[in-house]
Amino acid sequence: MQNFDVVVIGAGAAGLFCAGVAGQLGLNVLVLDHGEKVAEKIRISGGGRCNFTNREAAPANFLGENPNFCRSALARYTPRHFIELVQRHGIAFHEKHKGQLFCDRSAEDIIHMLLAECAAGGVTRWQPCSVKQVRAATVEGAAGYEVDSSQGTLACRSVVVASGGLSIPKIGATDFGYRLAQQFGLRLVETRPALVPLTFDGADWAPYAGLAGLSLPVQIETGSKKTRMAFLEDLLFTHRGLSGPAVLQISSYWRENTPIRINLSPDHDILQTLLEAKARSRKLIANELAGLVPTRLADAWVQQDKAWQRPVNEAADKALAALADKFARWELTPSGTEGYKKAEVTAGGVDTRDLSSQTLESKQPGLYFIGEVVDVTGWLGGYNFQWAWASGHACGVALALRAH
Repeated sequence: MQNFDVVVIGAGAAGLFCAGVAGQLGLNVLVLDHGEKVAEKIRISGGGRCNFTNREAAPANFLGENPNFCRSALARYTPRHFIELVQRHGIAFHEKHKGQLFCDRSAEDIIHMLLAECAAGGVTRWQPCSVKQVRAATVEGAAGYEVDSSQGTLACRSVVVASGGLSIPKIGATDFGYRLAQQFGLRLVETRPALVPLTFDGADWAPYAGLAGLSLPVQIETGSKKTRMAFLEDLLFTHRGLSGPAVLQISSYWRENTPIRINLSPDHDILQTLLEAKARSRKLIANELAGLVPTRLADAWVQQDKAWQRPVNEAADKALAALADKFARWELTPSGTEGYKKAEVTAGGVDTRDLSSQTLESKQPGLYFIGEVVDVTGWLGGYNFQWAWASGHACGVALALRAH
């Protein structure tokens, strides 16, 4: 039976990074993954350019049952640290907006960097290799684990679960990490798709289905006064509902059977503009609206009320006020989401009450959980990768301290 100090289950962002850190700190590390390729999520992220971090990443950009859990790891391994690593490897990158950093060339550059870091730490990698069972065992006279894999049984002092969430099953996502957590008595926070498009019932969506492909900047919000979250981002109409950065962001906070509210023209006072137009113009209301928003949206909007289908100078002030109000406070209740197949991440996961925020070790000694499998979910824009790096680093350092 082969012996290792650490077995990392999952060769994604968090798993590879943690393995490299622990290996370079002197540990004998094995990484297992049931997929043939490493880091598929990195490969497809950011349109193939990998939005690998966000300069502005802070605890406020993350959600979970305990939003403060991520503070320790994020403070000890910051975006600046990862940027320095990227620069040391000679990877060219650029900032798009709001602190989002992307590779100039390809996401493959980040993958090659992680593999190089693992190689520098002498990390062993078995792929494809599935894990059949993990059990607590005595290893060389001390508490440890035995792992039954498709390449045989091995022993180790510590196991790191970096198996990700349920999002994008076509690249190999499974519930393995959650099942393993439950096996050792750890609690789970109910999982749900996050950073995901929202859908609407066919009949309700019929007036807007023709707007598919149309995009515009909006303010979007959900929640009550106490729980309100709002974002200023671009909205995209689809055949089935709404997508784009605005909707992906709000989807992480949206709950079933609750409404979302959208201001379709946050930079303009629609009522003031229409009242001023009424005093000087004979154009149709739709034509006046088209000066503020895309023409297709203006045309679709006025179809909802006959009082809006007339020249602006003939419209009652009350009708213009109703139109402006609906434009600034469009409230609608999604019927659901596009699910894990389109979700960029999984919200929920291993309950942080059962994990150390310092080390990511669970209440089961020697068993660690990092990355997306944990109930820590970042905003759109590189935040989830920063959590992968920060949690992986905290865990890798903790493993070395524990061993030595």
